[in-house]
Amino acid sequence: MLTTNEIRSAFLEYFASKGHQIVQSSSLVPRNDPTLLFTNAGMVQFKNVFTGQETRPYSRATTAQKVVRAGGKHNDLDNVGYTARHHTFFEMMGNFSFGDYFKPEAIELAWTLVTKNFGLAKDKLLVTVFAEDEDAAGLWRKIAGLDDSRIIRIPTSDNFWRMGDTGPCGPCSEIFYDHGPDVPGGPPGSPDEDGDRFVEIWNLVFMQYFEDPPGVRTPLPRPSIDTGMGLERFAAIMQGKRDNYDTDTFVALTQASADITHQSVDGAFKASHRVVADHLRSAAFLIADGVLPSKDGRGYVLRRIMRRAMRHLHMMGTTDPVFHKLLPALIQQMGGAYPELVHGEALIRETMRGEEERFKAMLDRGLHLLEDEKSRLQSGAPLPGDIAFRLYDTFGFPLDLTQDALRGSGHDVDVKGFEDAMTVQRQRARAAWAGSGDSAVETVWFEARDKFGASEFLGYATEQADGEVQAIINDNAFVAEAPVGAEVAILLNQTPFYGESGGQAGDTGFLTASGVKVAIRDTQKKAGDLIVHYGTVTEGTLRTGAAVTATIDHDRRSAIRAHHSATHLLHEAMRRHLGAHVAQKGSLNGPERLRFDVSQPRPVTAEELLDIEAEVNRRIRENSAVITRSMTPEEAVNEGATALFGEKYGDEVRVVSMGAGDDTRGAWSMELCGGTHVARTGDIGQFRIVSESGVSAGVRRIEAVAGRAAESLTATNEQRLAQMAAMMKVGAAEAPERLATLLEERKLMERQISHLQRQLAAGTATAAGVETIGAIRLATRNVAETPARELKGLAETILKQGNADVVVLISTAEGKGSVVAAITPEWAEKADAVALVRAASAAMGGKGGGGRRDMAQAGGPDAGAADAAFDAVRATLKELA
Repeated sequence: MLTTNEIRSAFLEYFASKGHQIVQSSSLVPRNDPTLLFTNAGMVQFKNVFTGQETRPYSRATTAQKVVRAGGKHNDLDNVGYTARHHTFFEMMGNFSFGDYFKPEAIELAWTLVTKNFGLAKDKLLVTVFAEDEDAAGLWRKIAGLDDSRIIRIPTSDNFWRMGDTGPCGPCSEIFYDHGPDVPGGPPGSPDEDGDRFVEIWNLVFMQYFEDPPGVRTPLPRPSIDTGMGLERFAAIMQGKRDNYDTDTFVALTQASADITHQSVDGAFKASHRVVADHLRSAAFLIADGVLPSKDGRGYVLRRIMRRAMRHLHMMGTTDPVFHKLLPALIQQMGGAYPELVHGEALIRETMRGEEERFKAMLDRGLHLLEDEKSRLQSGAPLPGDIAFRLYDTFGFPLDLTQDALRGSGHDVDVKGFEDAMTVQRQRARAAWAGSGDSAVETVWFEARDKFGASEFLGYATEQADGEVQAIINDNAFVAEAPVGAEVAILLNQTPFYGESGGQAGDTGFLTASGVKVAIRDTQKKAGDLIVHYGTVTEGTLRTGAAVTATIDHDRRSAIRAHHSATHLLHEAMRRHLGAHVAQKGSLNGPERLRFDVSQPRPVTAEELLDIEAEVNRRIRENSAVITRSMTPEEAVNEGATALFGEKYGDEVRVVSMGAGDDTRGAWSMELCGGTHVARTGDIGQFRIVSESGVSAGVRRIEAVAGRAAESLTATNEQRLAQMAAMMKVGAAEAPERLATLLEERKLMERQISHLQRQLAAGTATAAGVETIGAIRLATRNVAETPARELKGLAETILKQGNADVVVLISTAEGKGSVVAAITPEWAEKADAVALVRAASAAMGGKGGGGRRDMAQAGGPDAGAADAAFDAVRATLKELA
C-alpha cells in the first residue's frame, strides 16, 4: 500500500519524467489574485502565466499545492469532521501546460498515470466531458478505450471552467472512481450524484478560449492545460478506503488527538478527532505562511479554525492547552514535503499555545452563558442574535463556533440579529471616536471602513501583491476613476504597503495594471485599520474595481526595517546600561535614520554611548532570528515584553523578540510592535549613534543610523579623517595626537597674544593720558579688536597704575560694541559703574548692563558708535561734578 507521501512523490516524479518542471507549492496567501482569501487551487500561482502577463523558463509544470477552503465562496468549514471528504486544508496535485501540449497528451498522461503507474482498474473508472466537447469524448474513446456509456456528457457550467467573467476559459473533463454498487449514489449528472459511490479524483481543464465580453469567445492562440487531483481523495482510493480520514496521514493525526485526550478514535468523539486533525493542518500551514490570529480577514478565519478545534478538545475533557502538542505528529507526517513546517515550528507552536490559553480563559464562561440561554429557548427557537454577538464580542466566540456548539440541539442562531448587533457596535464605536484633523476626510474613511472592512496587510511576508481597488478619494470625495495627473488616496482590499504607525514611516512604491501606473508617495492608517495609499496617477486611468499589482520600494523598506529593528536593540541596550527607568517617549524609523526619545534625567555620557553602541552591534553580530508571536497585551507584558509609549493596543498584539533570553525572559529584547522587521539581527548591518541631545526636562534624544546609512556615515567619517590627516601631513592613525598638539600650541599662542594685547592696550591707554571731569580723573580707550572677555582685566591693570579714578574701555571686536567701566573704591561711593556702562550701551544701540558699583559691563550692536558711547559716559560723570 502506498502512503500519502509516496503517492505525492510518485505523481510529481511521473510528470517530471515527462518534461514537467516540479514547482514548489506557493503560499496559502495568494500574491497575484486579490479576489481570493486563500489559495484555493493549484493554478493560482500560474494565473499570470495563463493570461500572458508573466513568462516562466518552462512551458510544462507540476505541483503539489497547499489549499485552504475555509472562508469566502469556498468554505467547507461547517462540514469538516462530519463527512468523509470535506477539509479546510488539502493538497491539490496537478500538471500544467502553458501553450505546450493540449487535449490529446493531457488525456494520455492522466490515463497512463492512473491505470498503469497507480494500477487502478479501468472498469472502475468513468469520465465526464462538457456536452459540446466532442473532441474530448473522441479522445477518451481512442486513448482510454472507453465506450459512450462511461463517457458522461454534462451540459452545465460544472464542466466549463472560467477564470472570471472575462479571460481564459474552456471545457473540463473529470475522472471518477466507482466504489461499487454496494455504496449508495449515482453517476455524475444523475439525481443521486451526491452519494458516495462515484468519487471525482481528477479534473482536466482544457483552456482553449478567451471570453471578452461575456458570452463572446475566441480561440486562444496557444491553448493550455490546468489539472487538479485531490491528494486526500486519491490516497483513500489507493489505500482501499472510502473515507479520507481513514488514510495514513489522518490516522496518525487522529490517533495523536486520541492519545492526548484519552478518548477513543472511533468512539463518541470520532467527529471531534477529525475536526482536530483537519484544523491542525490548516492552522499550522497558515501560521507558517505568515497568517496570525486576529479579528479581521485571514487572521479571523485562522482564529475560527483554531478555536473550533480547541472547543472540540475541550469537549473531550482537556483542561490545559494541548493543541500545540499535536504539532510534532503533523511535522512527522508532512515536514519532509513542506519544510516550512520545520522552519516555523517555534512560531507555530507558540501561536497555537497562546491562542488556546486565551480561548480557554473565556471558553468556560462563554459556554456557561450559552447553556444558560439555550435552556430558556423554546423547542426549535433560534438563539437571539444579540446573545450570539455577546459571545463573539465578550468571549471571542466566532458566529460559526456558536452554531457548531448548538449542532444537534435543534437550535440555530438568529444570524440577522447577530449582524444587526454588529452594526450597532460599529456605529457606537464610530460615534465615540475622538479624532483630529479634517473631519470631512475622517468621515470619508469611516464610511469606507463600514463599507469594506479592515485592510488586509500582507507586508510581513511579501513586498509585492495584487489587490483590488475598493475606493478612490479625490478632494475628500469618492470618485469612480482618476485620470493622469490626479492626486488621489486609494484603498485596496489587501496590500503589502505599511501604513505609518508606531514610529515607522509609511511605504512608497507603485500600483500598476495594464496601461495604468500610480506613484505612491506615502501610506497612512485611517479609521483605525484602513491602509490608505496616497499618490499620483502617472499613466492611464485608475478605476474602482480594478486589479492592480502593489509593489513597495524594496530598498527603502529594507532601510526602514533595519532602523526599526535597530531601535528595539537600542532600547534594550539603554535599559540595561542606564537602568530600567529608560522608557520610549517617541520614535521615528525612516529610510535614512532613526530617532529615539527616552526618559532619562541626565545627559548620556560619551563613554555610555560607546558602550550602548557596542552592545547593539554585538547583538547584531549574533545574527539571531527575529521571532514574531501573537498574544494579548497582558500576556506579552507578563512574559517580559516592553510596551511602547503612545501605542494603543487592541486585544491582539505582535510581540517581536530578538536575541537569546535568560531565566526570567524568553529573549534579550521583547517588545510589543506591529511594524516590519528584519528576519535576523545580522540583516541590520552596522549601527552607529550620531548624536545625543536633550528634548525636554527628563527626555533625551538619540539619533542613529543603521545598515547602508551607517556604512555611508562610516565612509564619510573616514574620508574626512583622511582629509584632515593629509592637511596635517601625518597618517590617519597619528591624526588625533597631532591635532591635540596643534590645539595645545594654539592655546599657548592665544595666551601669549592676549598678554601682549593687554600690555599694548594698557600702554596705549596710559599714553593717551587722562582727562579730568570736575574732580574725577577719567581714562578712556577704544581697544579695537581686543576680545571683550579681556576688558575687565585690562581695566583693572590701568586702574592699578593710579593715574585715573575711572577707567572706561570699549572693544569693537567682531563688529559689536562691548564696554567696561572700573572705578576706584574711593569714587565708587559717588559714581556708579553700572550707570556708566548702561549710558554707553544705549549710545551703541543696546540696553541694560550689569555688575557692581566699582565694575560693570554692557554692550551694544553698533560698534561704530564708540565715540558717542564715551560722550555718554562723560555726560553721566558731569552730573556728579
